[in-house]
Amino acid sequence: MLDADTKRRIDTCRDILVGKVPDPKSQVEQITISLIYKFMDDMDAEAEELGGKRSFFVGEYAKYGWSKLMAPSMGGFDVLALYSEAIQKMNENPGIPALFRDIFKNAYLPYRDPETLRIFLKEINEFTYDHSERLGDAFEYLLSVLGSQGDAGQFRTPRHIIDFMIEVIDPKKNESILDPACGTAGFLISAWKHILKANTSPRPQAGAGVRAGDLLSPDERQHIAANIHGYDISPDMVRLSLVNLYLHGFSDPHIVEYDTLTSDEKWNETADVILANPPFMSPKGGIKPHKRFSVQATRSEVLFVDYMAEHLSPQGRAAIVVPEGIIFQSGTAYKQLRAMLVKTSLVAVVSLPAGVFNPYSGVKTSILILDKRLAKQTSEVLFVKIENDGYNLGAQRRAVTGSGLPEAVATLRAFRHSRESGNPEAFDAASYCNALLVDRERIGQNGDWNLSGDRFRVNGNSDTTYPLVELGDTTVFQIESGGTPKSTEESYWGGGIHWATLVDLPQKDFITQITETTRAISETGLKNSSAKVMPVGTVLVSSRATIGRVGIARIPLATNQGFKNIVIRDSSRALPEFVAYMMKRLVPQMEAMATGGTFKEISKSTIATLLIPLPPLAIQQEIVAEIEGYQMRIEELRREMVENEGKIKATINRVWGEAIPDSIGETE
Repeated sequence: MLDADTKRRIDTCRDILVGKVPDPKSQVEQITISLIYKFMDDMDAEAEELGGKRSFFVGEYAKYGWSKLMAPSMGGFDVLALYSEAIQKMNENPGIPALFRDIFKNAYLPYRDPETLRIFLKEINEFTYDHSERLGDAFEYLLSVLGSQGDAGQFRTPRHIIDFMIEVIDPKKNESILDPACGTAGFLISAWKHILKANTSPRPQAGAGVRAGDLLSPDERQHIAANIHGYDISPDMVRLSLVNLYLHGFSDPHIVEYDTLTSDEKWNETADVILANPPFMSPKGGIKPHKRFSVQATRSEVLFVDYMAEHLSPQGRAAIVVPEGIIFQSGTAYKQLRAMLVKTSLVAVVSLPAGVFNPYSGVKTSILILDKRLAKQTSEVLFVKIENDGYNLGAQRRAVTGSGLPEAVATLRAFRHSRESGNPEAFDAASYCNALLVDRERIGQNGDWNLSGDRFRVNGNSDTTYPLVELGDTTVFQIESGGTPKSTEESYWGGGIHWATLVDLPQKDFITQITETTRAISETGLKNSSAKVMPVGTVLVSSRATIGRVGIARIPLATNQGFKNIVIRDSSRALPEFVAYMMKRLVPQMEAMATGGTFKEISKSTIATLLIPLPPLAIQQEIVAEIEGYQMRIEELRREMVENEGKIKATINRVWGEAIPDSIGETE
């Protein structure tokens, strides 16, 4: 548990640096370097007290000792020069372990203000070195400021999601553990703590203290630490991982700078447990991997998942955070990857809420659970949907009640136990919330190997079961792309055919009824584009840049190329209003499936793979009427709110008197 005094000191260090080093990542690096600098001096001092000798600050490096920096006789610019020189040369110091040399590799001072440095070092001087959990937790807190996206699309995984994945995978003390995109080593630290907890004696009485992992021998502890490995392409992340592990008791952490996707030096190495949240983004032009991957791809998320699946030992297990593109995308590489996973190692897919990575990204994610041994014991894949991870989905991610994570852990454990015990009938998915078992053969039936649990679900109540229908089902729907006439055409702005654009659908949370537009084109202008006139009742869905605005055409109109238009071919089976409301439910899924650079877009073929529940028309009408009743009530409340705000304003003005203008200081 992080103590308040240590937290205050870390916050103070960041406050001191923020004026000169505004980037949170750079702040963490500067605090990290200075803490290790101070701790090395502490260890030298401790060695002297015990009758030994200094080993870090000796010979030509003795002049860089911490006490020299803090000497009262040192002027501000003298300290600045000495400290700046020390951190740049420390990685050449033969007297310090390779771990510390790696930490100081490419270190430098990014500002030249002696007063800022003096105040900063004074605060660092209050920290003292020890290997307690307290200091490890302090560094974990420091790393928590690194939530923003990195250059390669890295996102710091929330601690409760990491812990959930560890609980599901349950790493053991004799297993090798790997994170091939380790960032700050959060998964590795959590796995280490999990193993210690599993090997700790029960407390004999309330309040009695027991050292974590007291049932482990020193050799076993050393063996566990030696079996924990991490790779990262970023030298900055490697440095932070080394410090994080060191402060959690790893005297020789195994974290290396390594490009998992383009280097093949470690290709023949496997692991019993793999835990990761690999980067979601690929550089322009894609990744150029080596040729040893089973799936030939240029997308980083595809290659990382392929790498992890191929580098599990025969008994190996993995938990991998993936963007929804892995689940839905119709590209050849995505389908090949999913087919390989389903056939060899996939045992479960856990769907997470879309806001888990807020405020840094609203991207929808899932967790793939791989288990090579268990996959051979079951012909099914378990789908688990988590709608509440214990935090609201706003930018601040405040804690809320009703987390579905504990039940998800219980569901996954019960499924595993039923298969391992040879008693599959013992697991009834229907008795668990949002759980569904699907045969592997069924997943691969149509060749796209889609891993969306909703694709295989049915929605219903006690009286009715609602089948899921693809938007690509041409007996019910027809999907038409929009198109834009050439701006050089004289008829571009003239004529009588209405033409809708994104601005005609201004609301993101409601359905827009388009009864007119400010733009109209002629038949000639329409012929010179790929646009078609959509009939009344067509559901319009914005599919480029701003994805997920939904409207209904109440007049015949054409749309620009930023739309996919759902024409209802069988009005006896689908109501436009109902389809429109169901499309709003799919907005997070559409956003996750979109591809492209500056303006992401969801393709016509991808839209066609989406499924919506389609109850009988009478039930659709009842549902639409119910929703519209709620919307009318919302509008009434909004009007009341505006009226009451006006009454508040009038009351305040009455106190001021009629002569006082509404805005104080307002002039005529």
